[in-house]
Amino acid sequence: MIEGKIIKFYREKAKLTQKELGGGICSITHLSKIERGLTECSTETIEHIANRLGIDIEIELGKLYKIKDLLDRWHEVMIKEALPEVEAIKNELENAPLIHISTYKHFYKLLKIRYELIHYHFDKAEDIIHDLQKIEFHLSDYEKNLLKQLRGMYYIAKSDYVKAIDTLKTIKQNEYNHPEYYYHLAVSYHNLNSQIMCYHYAEKALHYFKKSNNFLKVIDTEMLMLIQLQFDQHHDFNETVKQYVTLIESCVICNAIRRKSKLLHNLAFFYYVRKDYQKASELYKESCSLKNKKSSEYLLSFEGYIRCSYEAGLLSKAKLIQLTKEGLSVAVELQQNTFRILFNLLLYLIKGQHDQYYRYLYEEGLPYYRKYGFVYLIQRSEKELFHYYHEKNEVEKALDIAYLSFSGEDSVPIETRRNNE
Repeated sequence: MIEGKIIKFYREKAKLTQKELGGGICSITHLSKIERGLTECSTETIEHIANRLGIDIEIELGKLYKIKDLLDRWHEVMIKEALPEVEAIKNELENAPLIHISTYKHFYKLLKIRYELIHYHFDKAEDIIHDLQKIEFHLSDYEKNLLKQLRGMYYIAKSDYVKAIDTLKTIKQNEYNHPEYYYHLAVSYHNLNSQIMCYHYAEKALHYFKKSNNFLKVIDTEMLMLIQLQFDQHHDFNETVKQYVTLIESCVICNAIRRKSKLLHNLAFFYYVRKDYQKASELYKESCSLKNKKSSEYLLSFEGYIRCSYEAGLLSKAKLIQLTKEGLSVAVELQQNTFRILFNLLLYLIKGQHDQYYRYLYEEGLPYYRKYGFVYLIQRSEKELFHYYHEKNEVEKALDIAYLSFSGEDSVPIETRRNNE
């Protein structure tokens, strides 16, 4: 009997004993059974108890039944990133104390993980994840799989793409008909330079987003698919640029600033690969202007901007060092080790400290990239190190790099790999 839970909640909130609340209405034993849902009782008894608590039991029941619809809507608007409504529903839920005695209290905590991830509160998200893992056996099958998806999203936010894939691949489709997680798999495979797997899951996600009229996620997914086509040696450069421009215009129409910043970043990288460093620098800078400076997304574009500015000779040495130290400071503050390494490498490069650069790349950078499966950084680093050690006539190290590069160690299918942590 749900009325009993409501009565117990408000009795404890009012700091009343069962004797104080039930006096003159019913016995302590009877009230205890009502609160535990072990007995039926008359409407008259419930009304007397509710009046003493100063509540209307019918109104409270209505609030309780509304919680599920409110949570479902909160989940939906977070997926669609309708941020004003996300905040409005969050405030409404926080003013719904009965949520903590409802059947959906765990679902509420799960959605709070997603809310914290949206706002880059990774420590808070991690705390809730750990709390729920301790009581995972109490979760429904749907909730268990939702927790896996949210853990995958957390690992993506922390740039641990191998662990993200390992977690997302354990989702049971027959228990969790929520294809959004295909997009997160696509993102993870993309960051590990696995174009075929990325495109495979992106197509699945695109079908779901179109079906659910999630236009912003359609842009995200088409952008991801476009990136994979860039790696096709037969692609038409001008046609690809036109497709980027079309997606950027769609972002302007939808006022999707964050997506525009991502598209600008990806287009910048497209020019960077072609060694058009000046154009790449301009696009990276424009992307940075649209991003939160205290985020990994910003650091990614900021590192690209500094690197391209250095390559094109667009900024003075002093200015480049100043900007690099700013990026390093933010990376340390956010505990983003990938960017800490990248900015340290930039400092050595800009200062002309080449021996220190290659020593740091060999001892710190490359082992870290291999550990977390950053394929593009692995390949770039191995190429740089091989040429450096070959020119220095350090044959043993050059051969070591060449062996690891050509042995295929880093091309093992992601799903068969495990993080060392």
